[in-house]
Amino acid sequence: MTNLAVLLPQVLPGAISWAEEQERQALATGAALSPQGIADARTVGVLAPEKIRVVVAPALPLPDDEWLRKVALSTGLLGPNFAGLTLGYAIFIVLGHSTRQLLTHECRHVYQYEVAGSIAAFMPTYLGQIATVGYNDAPFEVDARQHEIL
Repeated sequence: MTNLAVLLPQVLPGAISWAEEQERQALATGAALSPQGIADARTVGVLAPEKIRVVVAPALPLPDDEWLRKVALSTGLLGPNFAGLTLGYAIFIVLGHSTRQLLTHECRHVYQYEVAGSIAAFMPTYLGQIATVGYNDAPFEVDARQHEIL
């Protein structure tokens, strides 16, 4: 597995740019939350749940840039074992995996982005956590799991 901590300074600019573009596209094409989804998002702390858009697709998006895609897959940041991904106010869910538990987990990530202020402010901290303690123990992931509504 590629060492994310070593690559992080090189990865961040491209990852942030890619994430911002994915959010732009999803905000233009994704679905708004249902009234229940908005209530759940507020329950997990989201300040502006009406801004969230959800894209349900056969797979999560991957970077077009070959090097960035390879790093994301080889470090375990993205891959076939993931069912959801949040980039700012955009939530991506793999078709067949849309549950209240997953949606509230991803909404908690929206809240984390809101607190950080932007994708560019959130990603260095989030990716740094994953690089140092791993995905499961990353504080943002622990927090999101603690706010899931079953």
